Amino acid sequence: MKDTNKQFEHVISMCRDLFAKKLQDYGAAWRIMRPSSVTDQIYIKANRIRSIEIKGVTMISEGIRPEFMAIVNYGIIGLIQLEHGYAETDDMSVEEALDYYDKYAKMALDLMIAKNHDYDEAWRSMRISSYTDLILMKIYRTKQIESHAGQTLVSEGIDANYMDMINYSVFGLIKLEFGK
Repeated sequence: MKDTNKQFEHVISMCRDLFAKKLQDYGAAWRIMRPSSVTDQIYIKANRIRSIEIKGVTMISEGIRPEFMAIVNYGIIGLIQLEHGYAETDDMSVEEALDYYDKYAKMALDLMIAKNHDYDEAWRSMRISSYTDLILMKIYRTKQIESHAGQTLVSEGIDANYMDMINYSVFGLIKLEFGK
């Protein structure tokens, strides 16, 4: 389990580094996105991963790895947007955005640790393509919940689905980075 925690933290630090660099380039321009738009952005990334997995080739030089990283980062953006609502302007400093990033990355790690305990790291026996399919399923669930104005009868909410998308993406990145 300790290796998993270190691998998780390594992958999240790569994603955070990219997030921080994009904050320097663009600021928190994503603050104008409504959560449903964040969900659609994650869909685009997951759908591209699936397309690459099925076709086996890409027309754009970026492969699966940057798309999983984008899902991690957009998942965290989605959680920030759920907590704060969307804004009309870029209203968050780099430092504040990174503090929220760290908060949600820690929550994702804590969730992964709890689930790993209960599921005994079953994710390590799964194929990366299964993570892609599970992410896409979580996206469709999230879209359904969004169409119900966030209300569910018995299911977890949008935030739990974003957390799962983050963790499945981290699992994919761990496998890509470290192998089995």
